Amino acid sequence: MSRNSDQVTPPPLQLARWSTSLLFFLNGTIFATWATRIPAVQAKLMLSTGELGIALLGTAFGALATMNLSGYLAARFGSRPVTVIASMSLCLMFPLLALAPTLPILVGTLVLFGASNGAMDVAMNAQGVAVERRYGRPILNSFHACWSLGGLIGALAGGMVASHSIAPLPHFLGVTLFCAILTLSVARSLLPVEAEAQKTAVAFVRPTRAILALGLVAFCIVLGEGAIADWSAIYLNGTLRTGTGLAAAGYAAFSVVMAMGRGVGDQLTARLGPGTMMQLGGLVAAIGLTLALVVTWIPIALLGFGLVGAGFSVVFPLTLSAAGRTSKQAAGTAIAAVATCGYVGFLVGPPVIGFIADALSLRIALGFVVLLSLCAAVCARTVGGNKPASNSQVSESPEHSEASIR
Repeated sequence: MSRNSDQVTPPPLQLARWSTSLLFFLNGTIFATWATRIPAVQAKLMLSTGELGIALLGTAFGALATMNLSGYLAARFGSRPVTVIASMSLCLMFPLLALAPTLPILVGTLVLFGASNGAMDVAMNAQGVAVERRYGRPILNSFHACWSLGGLIGALAGGMVASHSIAPLPHFLGVTLFCAILTLSVARSLLPVEAEAQKTAVAFVRPTRAILALGLVAFCIVLGEGAIADWSAIYLNGTLRTGTGLAAAGYAAFSVVMAMGRGVGDQLTARLGPGTMMQLGGLVAAIGLTLALVVTWIPIALLGFGLVGAGFSVVFPLTLSAAGRTSKQAAGTAIAAVATCGYVGFLVGPPVIGFIADALSLRIALGFVVLLSLCAAVCARTVGGNKPASNSQVSESPEHSEASIR
């Protein structure tokens, strides 16, 4: 290719896919590592549960503050630099969490940590959508499967480190060093800026009907994920009287089956189509949670939570993929809008479930998640036509093939 040509030859697609997968993996690893060491940070600062809850809200508010900005920057300058900068910022903020000497400083650090994580979340999904388009077939679920794998490894390693009474700071520094090196090593293998950037992108646009539908699906599904994470063990222990040990098996079943579902989700999506998969996902989740709430036999209840994980596994990645393929606005801003809706669901879900459980019962409150899963299945019909382009539809020109997804 001529040096004077405006076209930029992308790196090999397989390398770009592996690099994006590794970024999802490290994000999941950092997030899970932090989750396993929260009790140690709480004990160090002698925080009450209420104070800890206030501190953890900083992560959510930080993420919400940067998601749309990250989407704009990814659309304007390309997702590669935004992803790399956000990842390095996340690595920098991570060990500072262990150094925070007071609650106000911890809250401020968590805001910055959440801001970095939210920016990286949107940018790496934008990169994943760009890679998926080049492949011409669904692959975004495989990236989210890598996130789940990173979360599993981070949680297992974090539990082992905590059991040996190793302080959070050296633990966080080790994870930070590993993730920073990993980020820098894959940075050049991501899709190039020139092939993806959109100079006409704007930070905020009026959402289309498709984006609103995808945002509603994301809200329903991610709210359900948060509800299962926070309330499944309480339901099993408090309502079904399983005991604290077995109560944890509900979320374990949910998480393991979700990771497995994301591992095979792309193949199923290629066969059935994204709209059908989103509808099936919502229906399977609704059926599974109904089983867990109606049948009091513990094995069936655990099977039900596993089915919820299977149903939820593919839906959120598919909403982001569909958002990135809308033709009305840039992929970065569309993904940011849908991801923000999902994050709002994750924020409001657990307390809403708690309020309903207080007023009525936890079984009825979790029944609300069944209705939301059905709502997601219905809304998925409006976006069922969004399918990745086939390989034959992808132009050989890097500029044309990337710009055409907007």
